[in-house]
Amino acid sequence: MASEDRRGRRIAWHKATELVHGGTLRSQFGETSEAIFLNSGYVYESDEQAEARFKGDEEGFVYSRYSNPTVAMFEARMCALEGAEAARGTASGMAAVAASLLCFLKAGDHVVSARALFGACRFVVEDLLPRYGIESTLVDGRDLTAWEKAVRPNTKAFFFETPTNPVLELVDIEAVSKIAHTANALVVVDNVFATPMLQRPLPIGADIVCYSATKHIDGQGRCLGGVVLGSEAFIDEKFHNYFKQTGPSLSPFNAWVLLKGLETLPLRVDRHCASAAAIADFLADQSEVQSVFYPGRSDHPQHQLALKQMEGGGPMVAFEVKGDKKNAFSFMNALSIFKISNNLGDAKSLVTHPATTTHQRLATEARADLGIFDNTIRLSIGLEDVRDLKADLDQALAAAR
Repeated sequence: MASEDRRGRRIAWHKATELVHGGTLRSQFGETSEAIFLNSGYVYESDEQAEARFKGDEEGFVYSRYSNPTVAMFEARMCALEGAEAARGTASGMAAVAASLLCFLKAGDHVVSARALFGACRFVVEDLLPRYGIESTLVDGRDLTAWEKAVRPNTKAFFFETPTNPVLELVDIEAVSKIAHTANALVVVDNVFATPMLQRPLPIGADIVCYSATKHIDGQGRCLGGVVLGSEAFIDEKFHNYFKQTGPSLSPFNAWVLLKGLETLPLRVDRHCASAAAIADFLADQSEVQSVFYPGRSDHPQHQLALKQMEGGGPMVAFEVKGDKKNAFSFMNALSIFKISNNLGDAKSLVTHPATTTHQRLATEARADLGIFDNTIRLSIGLEDVRDLKADLDQALAAAR
């Protein structure tokens, strides 16, 4: 994507350069690091200028609920990374997901969604949307025929995440997008597990991409944030007015933190993925492990799809320890470096028991349909030395016997 250098020339930069320099707005003081504009409102030279700003006849900031210089830099940098025409930063990843759907759906519409979703995303599809008269159908996201059969005359959106949380199933973005577009439906993809470094849904068919920037984009567990990316038409005509009037805004300070995170995102994701691949291979060789789920391994049932649409196996690993909930808890409680948390994408390695945390609101049968059992464990691989991580897992697996 082309950006402007300090002389105003349009040049094409590679990803790593865009993530350091893209979208920078400098004040009259010429600061090196991006400035934090911690203000709510703006002043105008005249009433005529204020009128022009509010009418949209003059570019400029009006109110930080829906536009702010620091947030604008984060949005521009995400556009450069994602290959999107426009973006809006949001207060959290769930604010991004909910707003991306509610901004254009209305009573009488229908949504087709993959059933394998983060618990809060599934709540939005299954519980929240129907309260507003928006019907939803859940399908096995891996099954293209299921997507086709679920389409109705009033279907307006397809929604899914890939890889899925927590057992890393994949959805064929290109194929599912073709089905959606045949039905004149928009495709909304939650791309948080792949990160924008490993997968770009927009060029292969998606219409809207959502992120919880809280995860790998920040990368150090410091703040909440989200972002919605898509075409200028979608952001300007569908998303912006909803966003402006309902206020799920990203704070300028959090936007600044996320900008700092983007500067090191390529380096961190490379390290996360290399260690995750090594950990997946290590776990597959352990007698205490029943099964391992990692898209980068050739034994993953959708490995060929991972090679097609991802640039790496990803920073997340899931596995099943032999036994039941007691064995899973014994393993997790014995860990030293890995910290028990429901978060992910941190510099610190984290471990989660999905059945009792992120997906606990689902019935046992519903979890089983998603491949989530009492012995299922999710790992978010951090930046520690992989040799120490293996040693920690090894001693904890011994405790789980």
